[in-house]
Amino acid sequence: MSYLEKRAWIYGIVAIVVPVAYAVVLLARRPAAGLADTHYAGPMLVAVGAAILLNIAAGSLVGGPVRRDERDKAIGRLGEYAGFYVMSIAAVVPLVLAMREAPYFWVANALYLALSLAALVSSAVKIVAYRRGF
Repeated sequence: MSYLEKRAWIYGIVAIVVPVAYAVVLLARRPAAGLADTHYAGPMLVAVGAAILLNIAAGSLVGGPVRRDERDKAIGRLGEYAGFYVMSIAAVVPLVLAMREAPYFWVANALYLALSLAALVSSAVKIVAYRRGF
């Protein structure tokens, strides 16, 4: 398994684990008044920071030289395009929520979900391309 394929696995695992942990924290802290009244900003910032740090730390632990050939470049482009399209489509939800003047909680969490889905799809496409050939 190449270094870039390992990075795609790490990115995908982090894209699943961190948002799930964030959701568990939110559900555990929800007040009786409803989920929209949850103090979400702190946990969301921690989740974003944790995802960044986990990706950096795991990437440095995996280590190895980054030698990119044409195949790696093409797979990277394909994965990033897929993530871009998912993010572009999923970003419509927070946009509509903002237009409808929904509570900030729902707008912010819809955007975080869109980012998480884009990361997950990007890494999944890269992993499939590495495994099945490109």
